[in-house]
Amino acid sequence: MLYKIHRSIFILIISFLVSVSLHAAEVTKEQIKGLDEQVQDIKKDVLNLTSELSRLEEKLLFPSNTQVSLFVSLNGDKGFVIDSMQIKVDNKVVAQHLYTYKEVEALKFGGVQRIYTGNIKTGDHALVASFIGRSKSGNEYQRSESFTVNKAVGPKFVEIKISGDSASDQNISFQDW
Repeated sequence: MLYKIHRSIFILIISFLVSVSLHAAEVTKEQIKGLDEQVQDIKKDVLNLTSELSRLEEKLLFPSNTQVSLFVSLNGDKGFVIDSMQIKVDNKVVAQHLYTYKEVEALKFGGVQRIYTGNIKTGDHALVASFIGRSKSGNEYQRSESFTVNKAVGPKFVEIKISGDSASDQNISFQDW
């Protein structure tokens, strides 16, 4: 009889522990779900803050009345591959870039690269764009062109276009926006 009582008490205790652990598991799942939602909300807030900080940083570092942005595009011979680009403003190197395969492909398919954003005073400024590239056969070509940027109050955008019918005929032209 004592054995049956101990066995009944043991079964009762085990069933109680099992019900408590199941209840704790349900609470834990709900808590985890709540924590996951909170983490996702925090991630969204961090991304929004990062984006806003980037915009504010650009406005602070490059105010619109002194801002100049230079862009590079590639047109013409699909066999031509641009290797590097150098930009000088007022005889000072402001940008240099070595192109990767993916960047060259993007430019060939109509992409435009922002190569430089900076501040300059109003007035005329000398811009020199130089590139090194190669033809499909592997011959290397280098070109440089000069342009006068007339900076007025407000942002200034200049596109540097590299174009030509053959690798040896690639030229640089400039377009004010």
